[in-house]
Amino acid sequence: MYDIAIIGAGINGCSVAYAFEDTDKGVIIFDKEGIASGGSGAAGAFISPKFSKAGELKEILHEAFIYSTEFYKDNFSKAYKERRLIHFAQDAKDDEALRVYKESTPLKLYELQEYALELTQEAKEREYISIDAGVVDAEAMCKAMSNSATYKNEHVESLVYDDGIWIINESYGAKEVVLATGAYRSVIDEPYIELRGVWGHRIDIKTSTKNPYSLHQFVSISPSSDESMAIGATHNVHYHPEKNAEVYNIEEGREELLLKAAKTIKLKDIEITKDYMGLRSGSFDYMPLVGPLVLSSETLACCQKKIRVKKPDYKEFIYYPNLYMINGSGGYGFVLAPYLANILKEHILSAKEISERIAPARFFARWAKRS
Repeated sequence: MYDIAIIGAGINGCSVAYAFEDTDKGVIIFDKEGIASGGSGAAGAFISPKFSKAGELKEILHEAFIYSTEFYKDNFSKAYKERRLIHFAQDAKDDEALRVYKESTPLKLYELQEYALELTQEAKEREYISIDAGVVDAEAMCKAMSNSATYKNEHVESLVYDDGIWIINESYGAKEVVLATGAYRSVIDEPYIELRGVWGHRIDIKTSTKNPYSLHQFVSISPSSDESMAIGATHNVHYHPEKNAEVYNIEEGREELLLKAAKTIKLKDIEITKDYMGLRSGSFDYMPLVGPLVLSSETLACCQKKIRVKKPDYKEFIYYPNLYMINGSGGYGFVLAPYLANILKEHILSAKEISERIAPARFFARWAKRS
């Protein structure tokens, strides 16, 4: 018997496992492929805020950026490297967004003249922003964060609530369950949980080009060691390993990554040494999801009038007992995960209220009105 069962061992699931490490809770984590085997392992895993003019997502990501950079430095310095981030605009619209961002940000900014980089003319002509940030060793980080939990390399096929306990695969019991399955099939069939899967591909390359920074424009380009760079992107919205019959074309993916990287920096003497691939999940409104899951059938049956008002009270909905999710981080998984995991921990341990802007109930409310 466990206190917390986590389904999914990407950065979200592993962050939740670590959040409960300093408590007296027994934690078990499940993944059918392995720790950081999906989209988290394929991520460039650089830590960045959102460089936009305004909006709720920008605000959340700024909070998460501040929280997570300190979190990684304080707790996992071996799997986290402080690194200067240089973000270039992609087009004229991005130029304007970066100009507005730089006028209002409290973050310390750096000038491009400080850098000795073989940038392309296209990158030099664009607006840019440079800040202190960092890069995570994705696999090492996830393994370190989940180290104190019991790990099962097992596909969760059944999840049944019985007499106050969640029974997993008819073999394990847990008082609380956290779904962190990304955009892969969930064990709970709830039609309102709409996740947008984007296939991620990252390559490690050897190159004679020197780059000590994290560059981001059309893809992320970061040093993974003294002699290699990591190039990655969430760049294929059409491929889903559970839905597409054809196998992902690795050669085409490599070519696309290198072509996009070449728009920013002049890479020479390239040798591809390793590929990382996996599905990353984002919500359709781009906001992350963390908190209890609404039980749609019971809520629809009892609360039609309460649902269809302009601004429903989420407290009026009926929820699964002790069942939560953490998901929808998109390309900002390593920025958001520790921040969201802490929010979930405080909710589970102290009943601290979760903001409606990141609660899964918001998806249910929209779905119910459409239905």
